[in-house]
Amino acid sequence: MSTATAPVRSLRSGTVLADLIPAGRARDLTLVVGGAALTGLAAQLSVPVPGSPVPVSGQTFAALLVGTALGARRAFLALALYAVAGMAGVPWFAQATSGWTMPSFGYILGMLLAATVVGALARRGADRSVLRTAGTMVLGSAVIYAVGVPYLAFATGMSFGQAVAAGLTPFLIGDALKAALAMGVLPTAWKLLGRNG
Repeated sequence: MSTATAPVRSLRSGTVLADLIPAGRARDLTLVVGGAALTGLAAQLSVPVPGSPVPVSGQTFAALLVGTALGARRAFLALALYAVAGMAGVPWFAQATSGWTMPSFGYILGMLLAATVVGALARRGADRSVLRTAGTMVLGSAVIYAVGVPYLAFATGMSFGQAVAAGLTPFLIGDALKAALAMGVLPTAWKLLGRNG
């Protein structure tokens, strides 16, 4: 294989966007802390939803973006840092909250799992085309809800149907918009990097 084709092949086989940053001792630590901080910042873009203890926020988008950009291992560590620091009192959950007793904490656990899942899929090229990115974002959102909605029902005493109405239905349009944004950003980044590689 010639050196001219090596960069293109490396972009296609098991690489996520973060792998394109030159390796160094501090790279992974910086990416993990940066992923946690990005999620915490995005969580502050938050709007209360009438009748729901769960606000609309940017943290789900950030968690899925961190997953696809960093890959499963680093994304897991970034979202674990986000969760543990927030449980310890850092006020960077949605609406500048912290702790683990709030009814929406299940969504944070779901984001940890979702970031890991989409990170593993990104290593298989799931963020390279519009359609694959759409599927990846839908699956990641489904994972978040699969953990968050039952936790919401348990934490509040709602029935499962009430939890779906309060913790899933109001967010579907926003999730579609977030997926559309990811569908534009991630494949475009890969095309630009592929041309430059």
